[in-house]
Amino acid sequence: MTGDHWTFLVIRGEGSPVKQVTVPLRLLRMLAAVAAFVGILLAGGAAALGLEGADHVKAHRLQVRNDALVAQLQQFQQRVGSLETHLDKLASKDAEYRSLAGLEAIDPEVMQAGVGGPGLGSLNSYPLWTVDSAASKTAFAVSYDLGALERRAHLLSGSLAQATDSLLVHRELMESTPSMRPTLGWISSPFSKARMHPIYDRPMPHEGVDFAAPVGTPIYATAKGRVIKAGWDAGYGLMVEIDHGYGYSTVYAHASKILVRRGQEVARGDVIAQVGSTGLTTAPNLHYEVRVNGVPVNPVNYILPVAIP
Repeated sequence: MTGDHWTFLVIRGEGSPVKQVTVPLRLLRMLAAVAAFVGILLAGGAAALGLEGADHVKAHRLQVRNDALVAQLQQFQQRVGSLETHLDKLASKDAEYRSLAGLEAIDPEVMQAGVGGPGLGSLNSYPLWTVDSAASKTAFAVSYDLGALERRAHLLSGSLAQATDSLLVHRELMESTPSMRPTLGWISSPFSKARMHPIYDRPMPHEGVDFAAPVGTPIYATAKGRVIKAGWDAGYGLMVEIDHGYGYSTVYAHASKILVRRGQEVARGDVIAQVGSTGLTTAPNLHYEVRVNGVPVNPVNYILPVAIP
């Protein structure tokens, strides 16, 4: 190199003349700059191709994910439809239970549990709308249907709870209401406001019904309740009195043997005593009374045509 020039010796091989090439330094610098620029262009192109490939892979993955989400939304729609069918069946059962419980059925329009107002929003305001309008419609529909189903389920839950409570009260009342014959046998003396007393030989109220039956015939509790008397009572002889609640009580008199004690809980059909002729009576029989709020009523009105358990 001399001054502003570079000298290059070109040797092709043995016996060949040596050539000398002189290149200005400025030209070399220009060639180096061009080579560098070309290198940068090539590197940028390679990088761009690499990024384009990566974007393509990423886009493919996003498309696969989007397809999977759409398929999942469709499955949710199917499950929402199935759940709606189940709720319809439950609503039908609820109407039956409410009828049995003596409650009015819920109005079908009320059962839809509809809502309204500006707080509901719209499809255009749904976050997915600007990304994928088709998927947004599906997601919005699923969300809306789920909200409606939640409201219906909540309404049905409250309705069924109310019907259940009412049925339990009705069941308790039915179990506590005298409704069967207290013993086998036939009615020998009916309920009367002024019956000729067989012993005193004068008109006197007969506040129950007499069932003629052999001594030892089982006497049954005609409803569930608690024994409040079990022992001897003037006129009644050996007797049992049961408080059934709801204002009902029953009396079983002239027994030969008592099989329960005071304070004992009994169920309808339990054997509580045996027919006898204790107290003021002329023959073996069961004197049976039904009282409502302490007032004697005709027991025949509280005997349903069912067999004794």
